[in-house]
Amino acid sequence: MSTFSIRLARRGDAPRMATMSRDLVESGLGWRWRPERIVACLRDRATNGLVAVDRQRVIGFAIMKYLDEQAHLLLLAVEPGRRRGGVGRALFMWLEASARVAGIGTIRFEVRASNDEARAFYYDLGCEESGTIAGYYGGREAAVRMVRRLRLAADLSSTPGAPAVPVWRPPG
Repeated sequence: MSTFSIRLARRGDAPRMATMSRDLVESGLGWRWRPERIVACLRDRATNGLVAVDRQRVIGFAIMKYLDEQAHLLLLAVEPGRRRGGVGRALFMWLEASARVAGIGTIRFEVRASNDEARAFYYDLGCEESGTIAGYYGGREAAVRMVRRLRLAADLSSTPGAPAVPVWRPPG
């Protein structure tokens, strides 16, 4: 299998990202993540959009919005023929590293309750379920709410006034 690279998404990637969302994430639910909505996310300074590219073709993408203490993974999709090849993991790990640098404590997101493959993927990344939401997807399907904890609550309150992100200092 060929290699891929990850880069920040560009406006020109929005049609491909939207099509992938429609076909791979929103299948059977109606199409909400159209190119215009994705472009709006890419313009939002509190949102990161990434694409995984193989020979200039987008084979996967992710979009995550950053809030004060948590981030919300909005979308993540990988072409079916490229799954289990590290593309989704690389996208998620890039976003997780970015969240850590930003001092984010948790990444939250929703997954279709019926999507066992996606749930297993996220479990392998250290995510856990935090509840379910009946009818979340247009009243048609339940969602499993998931969370990736990047730091423990004790980390936030153990040292008053300490920075949320550890500061590296040279030895000596």
